[in-house]
Amino acid sequence: MNRVLRSVLILLTLSLGLESHSLGAEPPPVRGVWVANVGSETLQSPASIREFVELADRVGVNTLYVVVWNRGYTVYPSALMQREFNRSCDPRYEGFDVLKEFVTAGHAKKMRVIAWFEFGFAASNGDPTGGPILRARPEWAARDLHGQIATMNDFQWMNAFHPEVQDFVLGLLKEILVNYEVDGVQGDDRLPACPNVAGYDSWTVNTYREQHEGRFPPNNPLDAGWIDWRANLLTQFMERMHQELKRVSPTCTISSAPSVFPWSKQNYLQDWPTWVARGWVDEVCPQIYRQDILSYQAELEKILTKQVSKSNHSKIFPGVLVRTGAQLHNDRTVFLEMVGANRAAGINGEVIFYDAAMRDHPEWFEAAW
Repeated sequence: MNRVLRSVLILLTLSLGLESHSLGAEPPPVRGVWVANVGSETLQSPASIREFVELADRVGVNTLYVVVWNRGYTVYPSALMQREFNRSCDPRYEGFDVLKEFVTAGHAKKMRVIAWFEFGFAASNGDPTGGPILRARPEWAARDLHGQIATMNDFQWMNAFHPEVQDFVLGLLKEILVNYEVDGVQGDDRLPACPNVAGYDSWTVNTYREQHEGRFPPNNPLDAGWIDWRANLLTQFMERMHQELKRVSPTCTISSAPSVFPWSKQNYLQDWPTWVARGWVDEVCPQIYRQDILSYQAELEKILTKQVSKSNHSKIFPGVLVRTGAQLHNDRTVFLEMVGANRAAGINGEVIFYDAAMRDHPEWFEAAW
């Protein structure tokens, strides 16, 4: 090959490579499962983790969304938690590193491992005191109109609008990216989020008044302008979260698994279609937790035709509900219909809730994938 022709080919290759990079590669298919530490035996020991990963590999899973944060504890040893709250992790996991075990076992099977930040800005569940976080830092509590810890669906919340709380949560996310070879992090319907009853703490009230000529926030938590204002604070945090996490790990996947819209905004102040439109998430797994195929298809259609532009459809991998605790929500037929609905709509993947369902019904997953 002469030198001129070689030079032309090299330039053409570089040009094509740059063009491909500028366009951005589409996310690969996702065959995912959420791995919980409630109602599940998966996180009991290193051996149970390895056993689960072997099963996941056999049934076709390629992405593990592993719980790393709930009820005021991390499941991995956290220097930040040790420094701030004098306990490095959930007492159940002090003998081994859950996240390290998953990264090692998952990567050996060429699976992505995403750190699922399950509780997000929720401090506790079923604990009126707010659990270990809010007992130690009561000033971090979200407050309702009556000054009580903001509670919705029996979750007690930190103040997701407050800069100190935001710094703390973002610090945990960064810590994971620095210390573990995870492929990304995921917030769900609690990150970034806050219940619509929140916002009546002194910091948020004063901030609102500064921006509204001294007026107090509406007493009606569902006031449309009040909803928009608080949702915008979380949207601003989502932008910051994206920017700072990408600086720590430019190749990490920033994943979001919110509730369906507009319910997500009306109840948890999550305007996630805006996050997608502005490029602040690499994948979105909306929780289309329905128990019949027609309602599932209706929600999926709204997402694809009204909420997310066609150019971003490749980022969508819906959350599909099979089971919570011991309760089975969808049988094999409905589950497979939902997966089929995704494919018919051009959606190349989904994330299943949750690992206990896969343990009990591996043949369902094999049939789906």
